Amino acid sequence: MTDKETRKYSKIVVDGVEQAPSRAMLRAVGFSDADFKKPQIGIASTWSMVTPCNMHINKLAEDVNESTDSAGGKGIIYSAPTISDGISMGTEGMKYSLVSREVIADSIETVSGCMGHDGIIAIGGCDKNMPGLMMGLSRLNRPSIFIYGGTIQPGPNHTNVVSVFEAVGGHAAGTVSDIELKNIEDTAIPGPGSCGGMYTANTMASAIEALGMSLPNSSAQDAISPEKEQDCHEAGKAIMHLIENDIKPSDIMTRSAFENAIKVVIALGGSTNAVLHLIAMAHSMNVQLELDDFTELGKDVPMVADLKPSGTYLMSELIKIGGIQPLMKTMLEAGMLDGSCLTVTGKTLAENLEGVESYPEGQDIIRPLDKPIKKDSHLRILRGNLAPEGAVAKITGKEGISFTGSARVYDSEEECLKGILDGSVVAGDVLVIRYEGPRGAPGMREMLSPTAAIMGKGLGQEIALITDGRFSGGSHGFVVGHVTPEASEGGPIAIVETGDKIAIDADANTVELLLSDDEIAARLSKWQKPAPRYTRGVLAKYAASVTSASEGAVTDKYL
Repeated sequence: MTDKETRKYSKIVVDGVEQAPSRAMLRAVGFSDADFKKPQIGIASTWSMVTPCNMHINKLAEDVNESTDSAGGKGIIYSAPTISDGISMGTEGMKYSLVSREVIADSIETVSGCMGHDGIIAIGGCDKNMPGLMMGLSRLNRPSIFIYGGTIQPGPNHTNVVSVFEAVGGHAAGTVSDIELKNIEDTAIPGPGSCGGMYTANTMASAIEALGMSLPNSSAQDAISPEKEQDCHEAGKAIMHLIENDIKPSDIMTRSAFENAIKVVIALGGSTNAVLHLIAMAHSMNVQLELDDFTELGKDVPMVADLKPSGTYLMSELIKIGGIQPLMKTMLEAGMLDGSCLTVTGKTLAENLEGVESYPEGQDIIRPLDKPIKKDSHLRILRGNLAPEGAVAKITGKEGISFTGSARVYDSEEECLKGILDGSVVAGDVLVIRYEGPRGAPGMREMLSPTAAIMGKGLGQEIALITDGRFSGGSHGFVVGHVTPEASEGGPIAIVETGDKIAIDADANTVELLLSDDEIAARLSKWQKPAPRYTRGVLAKYAASVTSASEGAVTDKYL
């Protein structure tokens, strides 16, 4: 390609006499005459000291910048915002979590679109900034690479962030002392990196690698490690190859690639948030992806990873046996993945996996495909009179396959958590947390505090929970989220009363309110839409524009 073709966007900003003011400003940030003839690479860094997930990403961004310059490009580091789910969990602040995904996508599109970047390398390390970055890259559709910030090390006694949440429930039950709770709080999160199980961050990193948008093994490296540094050092050469060959996200993020990502998430036992985020990412790439695709694709894909939250092991232990590459090779050889999909290496998925070695003998983190933990998908798309437009459950089989009980209804997460901790909630209850959907909350909070409290109190096998909100990747138990239509839009979840019987069947994929159609219709006719909880600011804007969870909770679908 010619110089102008590799500078498709930056040449508009810096070439010609009339762009002298632009060049003058760029000289002040370090550009030389030679730099104006190089492809400009935006390096989107989500570095922040608001969370351990991202506290080290400034160093990774510097490594990427150095590799980009060494490969013949001109790197330009800029920042994208991030929030912390774990810190805001259970508070009003958590309403900003899913909103931040849209803000981050807008930020990437705005900065790199404005500045004329010819390629983009985005570095993320927490639940929402990863899909947010990917959505921004998709919208611009310029040569791009995603780099995962990496996973955290475990605390003493195999502890992690979910251990702290569950210890709160144990403390309420009297099984965890004040001293034990303080010790877990002090030691469970020892340093930088994303939460350590197959929670949402590691789920999305794995999905993005399977999608082909990150370099091989990027999803399975410790945050502080030589391997993660090498991942960053290889990015510069890779982005230049993409630019020179005009390989864009639209060439990589195809329907087949999304199917690969979904299948890998299922095999890993990944987070329910993957459903929400992959649908949103596909929307940004103009790829058709729907709830029912997860059901169809999950019929013949087993769950084989024994990873937390429902399993035994942490991501740091999966890394030691080879990460997800051997799993993908096994799945490819079994005909489960499409090996012809292009990736950011410029090679196909099959070519990337050619030299990958099998997992070591004797490991039991990843089971054989013919001896799975669950023979089909743990991600269940449920429908019924309680969720006519769909709901998402994570059922590994350890919780059982069905649950019928009496509804105990709460109109907020805080009310429910109080009921769990003070003993109001009892075995046999189906907890209903409503008005927590994308529009009603607004922001669709994650219910890790109540689900962890349930587990900590030893009620994980005896209680189910249904919500129009969503769950942290760290949640486990018999839980159903993303109920649509949500309560604030007049969905049937809005008219459930305490004492009503609810039946959930994760084999038949149904969730039913055991009332007659006439009774449901009568109650719905009396329901009144509540006033918006916010009338100004980002939450109000989000509530006014967001789609339902079944459509990915995106904010630009109807523009």
